[in-house]
Amino acid sequence: MQYKSPELQQLDHLWARGRDFLGTPTAIMAGAMSWVSERHLVAAMSNAGGFGVIACGAMPPALLDTEITATKAMTDKPFGVNLITMHPQLDELIQVCLRHRVGHVVLAGGLPSGASIKTIKDGGAKVICFAPALVLAKRLVRSGADALVIEGSEAGGHIGPVSLTVLSQEILPHIRDVPVFVAGGIGRGEAILSYLEMGASGVQLGTRFAAAKESIAHANFKRAFIRASARDAMPSVQFDERFPVIPVRGLINQGTKRFRDEQIATIKRVDAGEITREQGQLSIERFWAGALRKAVIDGDVEEGSVMAGQSVGMVTSEQTVAEIIAELVQQATGALAARRQLVT
Repeated sequence: MQYKSPELQQLDHLWARGRDFLGTPTAIMAGAMSWVSERHLVAAMSNAGGFGVIACGAMPPALLDTEITATKAMTDKPFGVNLITMHPQLDELIQVCLRHRVGHVVLAGGLPSGASIKTIKDGGAKVICFAPALVLAKRLVRSGADALVIEGSEAGGHIGPVSLTVLSQEILPHIRDVPVFVAGGIGRGEAILSYLEMGASGVQLGTRFAAAKESIAHANFKRAFIRASARDAMPSVQFDERFPVIPVRGLINQGTKRFRDEQIATIKRVDAGEITREQGQLSIERFWAGALRKAVIDGDVEEGSVMAGQSVGMVTSEQTVAEIIAELVQQATGALAARRQLVT
């Protein structure tokens, strides 16, 4: 039997529920990031002892089928698939996952229907849902969710209004029926340890893994992460409540500045009667069309959307997924060891 230090045994105990639920050596999930969380990063994550999650995004069923098949060829370890509840072909995507016997399906982008949850569970998979507030967390558990993710506003991409610091205090003491994974701004093992001790079963990280060596993201995209600090990752700004903008956290660049100018110019045109309010809203919504792919795949980090969480300041080099996970575990056990020395 391989020897484990007392600190590693303690960490194993703290996230045992999350590890058992995911079927992995660590309870570290990779956030599902469009254009980033595909077969290479997902397989690397699962092979390294974490839990990779394919970001389906806007994929049609046939493309998701191909991606799952390719991922299974690269790993025999557990991984999941993230589906957007507003996808027009959600039912077909669920069936693709079930045919492949995907063990875990993550439903994101809105409150999932009870029917979707039931279909997934009846098909033999576990359902993970995002809970932005305690009342919704309780509702999702009643609807059959097998686990929850609570994601704070520190995260990258589409975000809610509340920080993980507050959400964890609001939700963790009251949700015990299912495992709860925390996400948003987590970049070090000491933080993981603190949330586990608060009652979390595991964590979800995205930003740290987006710049991993196995990530297919463009070299320019990774360099932007390595150069950035936490204050560079800012949410998109809404200038007029008549024209709602879903907050998206990313690195400030020329594209974000142009988006600000575009909103102001569009609002002026609507107020002047040059275009209708509906036309103005559509113009604002279409501004970022294709911008994430432009940054991640094409490497245009000035005009594209460089989605990143506030933990981006902790991305200081291009590491392998295995190195990142090992570092996080070492930091967590190191904190436990330092605590033990203080006591003795």
